[in-house]
Amino acid sequence: MDFLTRFTMGGIDLLATLFVFLAGVAVLAVLAMFVLDVMQSKDAVRHNYPVIGRFRDLFTRLGEFFRQYFFALDREEMPFNRAQREWIYRSAKGKNNTLPFGSTLNLNLVGTPIFINCAFPRLDEEARDPPPVAFGPYSPNPYLASSIVNISAMSYGSLSKPAVQALSRGAKLAGCYMNTGEGGLAPYHLEGGCDIIFQMGTAKYGCCDAHGRLDDAKLAAVAAHPEVKMIEVKLAQGAKPGKGGILPAAKVTKEIAAIRHIAAGKPSISPNRHPEIDNVAELIDFINHVRAVSKLPTGFKTVLGAYGWLEDFCDEIERRGLEAAPDFITLDGGDGGTGAAPMSLMDNVGLPLKQSLPMLVDILERRGMRDRIKIIASGKLVTPAEVAWAYCAGADVVNTARGFMFSIGCIQALRCHTNNCPTGVTTHKKSLQGGLDPKEKSQRVANFVDKMRKDVAMIAHSCGADHARNLKRYHVRIQQEDGTSIPLDELLARYSPWRRGTAPENA
Repeated sequence: MDFLTRFTMGGIDLLATLFVFLAGVAVLAVLAMFVLDVMQSKDAVRHNYPVIGRFRDLFTRLGEFFRQYFFALDREEMPFNRAQREWIYRSAKGKNNTLPFGSTLNLNLVGTPIFINCAFPRLDEEARDPPPVAFGPYSPNPYLASSIVNISAMSYGSLSKPAVQALSRGAKLAGCYMNTGEGGLAPYHLEGGCDIIFQMGTAKYGCCDAHGRLDDAKLAAVAAHPEVKMIEVKLAQGAKPGKGGILPAAKVTKEIAAIRHIAAGKPSISPNRHPEIDNVAELIDFINHVRAVSKLPTGFKTVLGAYGWLEDFCDEIERRGLEAAPDFITLDGGDGGTGAAPMSLMDNVGLPLKQSLPMLVDILERRGMRDRIKIIASGKLVTPAEVAWAYCAGADVVNTARGFMFSIGCIQALRCHTNNCPTGVTTHKKSLQGGLDPKEKSQRVANFVDKMRKDVAMIAHSCGADHARNLKRYHVRIQQEDGTSIPLDELLARYSPWRRGTAPENA
């Protein structure tokens, strides 16, 4: 037997021995799992079906990943379906968004908006850019917001460093503003040079003293940055109304702790309410104090459930004068998102934006304050039809958060709260951030905004309006149970007690 034959046979024997060894290890491992499963009593499935029962947990955890690729239809996923995500992905990449054969949207579902095209739409040359919205007429530094879609509140901490950098740079390219979220003002918000809305949450991150109360000097320092254009006092957000922000300990790095003025390495839980604000008078007092210190337009963000308090709110403004009113209200829907929230709040607390936005607009109009107090709409507005609907309902400006997350690479992996985001958007692990290049992704942010503007304008022109902010309620009909649709203005006039000032006292 020559050397080559002996060498080959020896290799085969070695592989066979290795195979037998590994098979023996596998058998021992299965036997060990069998014994452990039978002896434990915490999991009934594993006890009754040892080893095999372990696959149930595995498949449960993997199911959410496989569904979006193999099983879910284009329009059935939650919170965002494949059709919505693909529109954003293609827009962000600058690709063509035209589709063949026909719509996959079921237009017969109750609540579906149907925009009413006119017989003689606007010619392209007749269209014009929407005029900017003026915030803060009584502020020393009023702000003009020109973009119809802007970056909603997402803090550095919930988002990664490259994600914030990409959004900041992209907002500058697009000419839209960026809301900091409640996590304080990070240098990465500023480095792109875009307009910034500073959000003050209940913990006053970035402008708090050692006891979590507002520090006027720190607020003035934040407002002194020329990029900071307005202050937003956060009362509530859609995914968790009545609960403060949640930042897991794994995300509280030394840098984030320094920006927020909190302890590093410990979970950061914001109060569920501003301690200083317990009624409408204190809310207006606080708004005016922040505006006086910052010298910037100041408003608040909230979610509507009860709405009777808005009448008291308007009464208080009438007593003090319109100068005392907040410069804007950012209205988030109960269908808004977040990185971490209890399911019971996320699912069942707070009115969806489609109910609350017309309600807020109508109350302010009836009380003669609609021109004074601007309305920013936020909450699951990620496609042109949703943004156009918000303008029909009466919004002055639209914000979106998750739309921009998709634009920089989010795949809806639903791992925001674990610090294991596979695309680097919501993780602080360097190994996972490598694929998120701020320079490349910033252009995708700008592309997304540009496409949104063009498609919303296209809807407006089809309806006969020369720009998005001229869309009215009669431009959209809402599908009903009997298969017919009703113009939004008629639907609200028929079913909206707040238009007539008949809200129950406890509402």
